[in-house]
Amino acid sequence: MRKSVENLATSKITGGRRRPLRIRRKYEIDRFPNEPVTAAQVTVTRRVRGSNSKTALKTIDFVNLSTGDSKVKKTKILKVLENATNNDYQRRGIITKGAILETEDGKCRVVSRPGQSGTVSAVLIKS
Repeated sequence: MRKSVENLATSKITGGRRRPLRIRRKYEIDRFPNEPVTAAQVTVTRRVRGSNSKTALKTIDFVNLSTGDSKVKKTKILKVLENATNNDYQRRGIITKGAILETEDGKCRVVSRPGQSGTVSAVLIKS
């Protein structure tokens, strides 16, 4: 049976000491979550496993909006209406996949992962 990363803790749940067989690897270390909000665009590029890179959004003010008839246009984000991921995210106006945004062209649902892909893509919600 494979041991999980949490077993690398130095103490048992009872308080006894545990000597780990190995140390944590760099790829096992977590980062703070990236929570993009509405403002002028700011991105962060991070090196990830395999010498790859991820471009994450800190703030964004435009969305690539798909209108349904194979047209995509860049539209200004007015505000975040709903975020089913987390009620706190909804209150703070954080944009994640599945969030409902109010744009100049109407309501839309985010289909990209802004914290990982570096862009906000959305589809128009027909009302």
